[in-house]
Amino acid sequence: MIGNLRLITPPAIEPVTVDDVKLSTRVSYDAEDSLLQLWISSARELAEDFQHRAFITQEWELSFDTFPKLPVELYRPPVQEIVSFKLYDYQNNEIEIPLSDLLVDTDSLMPRVTLARGASFPSVQLRELDAVKVRYKAGFGDTCCNVPRNVIDAILLYCSYRYENRTAEVEKVPQHFYDLLRPDRVHL
Repeated sequence: MIGNLRLITPPAIEPVTVDDVKLSTRVSYDAEDSLLQLWISSARELAEDFQHRAFITQEWELSFDTFPKLPVELYRPPVQEIVSFKLYDYQNNEIEIPLSDLLVDTDSLMPRVTLARGASFPSVQLRELDAVKVRYKAGFGDTCCNVPRNVIDAILLYCSYRYENRTAEVEKVPQHFYDLLRPDRVHL
């Protein structure tokens, strides 16, 4: 069962800076900094969507309408930590599962969470929608130093392409952008 995935807290920074893009494109003026920043964000989002990963620390919520089949796969790896695991009964009462009752596998390509030995879900009637919610932090870390080099290269390539081809359609991104990202792509 695949749940609904929602971004709660986006990354605080981007994997590359405007200065990185300026160096890559040999731009020496500041007039287009906001445009370069927009392209950086677009490139990161496109790269994350293609790889099914998170690059800089961000918080995600995965929700289910019923008790999920265990273990629950956590999308947008790498997963850093579980923030909360909550249930909502038919009267909308929140029931938090203690983190000590969870076993988290962050070593697998697709991280997973399940109940620890001896732990169980409480016997409750769940509400009809979004009854189970797992919040977690994902990403390689809080700084661009943690992001793989091929991702940085792909983002710089995208920004350089957009700078040189201002009227080009975004769908015409060079194939090399995807080639750089393909080796670490998570297949769902």
